[in-house]
Amino acid sequence: MEQWCLAPTADPDFVWRMEDVLEVYRRPFDPQRPVVCLDETSRQLLGEVRPPLPVIPGHPARHDPEYVRGGVANLFLATEPLRGWRTVLVSDQRTRLDFAACIQELVDVHYPEAERIVLVLDQLNTHSPASLYAAFPPEEAKRLADKLEIHHTPKHGSWLNMAELELSALQRQCLRRRLADRTAMEREVLAWARRRNEGTKRIDWRFTTADARIKLRRLYPAFEA
Repeated sequence: MEQWCLAPTADPDFVWRMEDVLEVYRRPFDPQRPVVCLDETSRQLLGEVRPPLPVIPGHPARHDPEYVRGGVANLFLATEPLRGWRTVLVSDQRTRLDFAACIQELVDVHYPEAERIVLVLDQLNTHSPASLYAAFPPEEAKRLADKLEIHHTPKHGSWLNMAELELSALQRQCLRRRLADRTAMEREVLAWARRRNEGTKRIDWRFTTADARIKLRRLYPAFEA
């Protein structure tokens, strides 16, 4: 008779959610059921006290070390890896209402013809259909919720969300500089997204369920005959 026991580091919930997301990534491209990864981050808005000095022969560009704090902006990044597409929505906060506004834009602006958006995101408490009901009347909240097929990454497993790779590229290519206000932030991140979309930059995701069962086997329950 086969028996099983939990190893000291085994985490069945992590394993289940991880394999669920990895199987979603194996789905072929389907414009009626696009696989979209969504994540968010925040960045401090910093303005210049004095205009920076441009590059001149023999000297790099120079910035005054003093700066003006302009608050914090929140960025929602959504990407459809198989299409090589991404968009960034900037908000002042990261509340349920902001998340709901992001979902409404995805459904009505970016995917109005899709039958269902297959959405991969982490388990932040605002990342649920409940946020839609906090933001909209029940009829609208239900309409939006019915357009979503949600798959949450495990706790401490946000690396499984391909949107994190896009956020990393956004940080390297766009956000490593001072942006004074939300208007400047929106202008720069939308220009960044447009350039990557025009270049059809895709994510080459290769980590599979078979790989996970080998490389992360310590997280699986141990079975004995």
